[in-house]
Amino acid sequence: MVHAKSWTLKKLFEGSPTLSNFELKTVELPPLKNGEVLLEALFLTVDPYMRVAAAKRLKEGDMMMGQQVARVVESKNSAFPAGTVVVAFSGWTTHSISDGKDLEKLPTEWPDTVPVSLALGTVGMTAYFGLLDICGVKDGETVMVNAAAGEVGSDEKVAYLKKLGYDVVAFNYKTVESLEETLKKTSTDGYDYYFDNVGGEFSNIVIPQMKKFGRIAICGAISTYNSTCPLPPGPPPENTIYQHLLMEGFIITHWQGEVRQKALKDLLKWVVEGKIQYHEYITQGFENMSATFMGMLKGDNLGKTIVKV
Repeated sequence: MVHAKSWTLKKLFEGSPTLSNFELKTVELPPLKNGEVLLEALFLTVDPYMRVAAAKRLKEGDMMMGQQVARVVESKNSAFPAGTVVVAFSGWTTHSISDGKDLEKLPTEWPDTVPVSLALGTVGMTAYFGLLDICGVKDGETVMVNAAAGEVGSDEKVAYLKKLGYDVVAFNYKTVESLEETLKKTSTDGYDYYFDNVGGEFSNIVIPQMKKFGRIAICGAISTYNSTCPLPPGPPPENTIYQHLLMEGFIITHWQGEVRQKALKDLLKWVVEGKIQYHEYITQGFENMSATFMGMLKGDNLGKTIVKV
């Protein structure tokens, strides 16, 4: 007999989420059927998209959606024997049952020195496809990335980016006197690529500073997620037209199969070689899922936000 703890959406969001929007429940899971596996969560991720997706896809009483790294603790599926570590979209739950169809095994060559929690995105999968596939970044060109060290700007995140030692100019967009002037001073001739995680007025200021034939990858719009007011209008269309800009929104689940596995192998190799440095913001305890989610939306985290069960 296995009891699973799950976080559900008790009340639909209105503005910023509060503890009253969530409820922690315990349910008894049924015995496994042939072809099924029992998963035990090891690490769970909380991400900005959950704020929007919950409002659009969930009804009150539904379990919060999300991805986790889990271990198979019982199996009636030969493809996933007990002990197998997988990535699963099981939601905010400690235990779940799966038929295996949507499970992703960690590569057998996963380095012992790399924590398995990186499979939840910290290793750089979103950046990989956004910058390489959509933007097509080349050496010597200028990339503008907002929320580069975790959702919502802070001085701590700026200090972290500068500490990395790359060819980067970092600033806190929440405290600069003028975002427009800061961007102009940072790259006087404009930007070749824009990787957008913030949206709203920030994008309205960046897009007019794009170079001709610039490319824009839209990954998120966290500045608008908790807003209860009408959203600001977008940038003037003549900027996109006369600068020949290409703009594409994306979600990471678009890339699956062999192309995703190749990306993961590339990224793990670069981590081991020291070419990619990662930082995780890890909270201990499944009971802290909702508080960690709310803190991430406010910018409490430095790096990827993870909950360790």
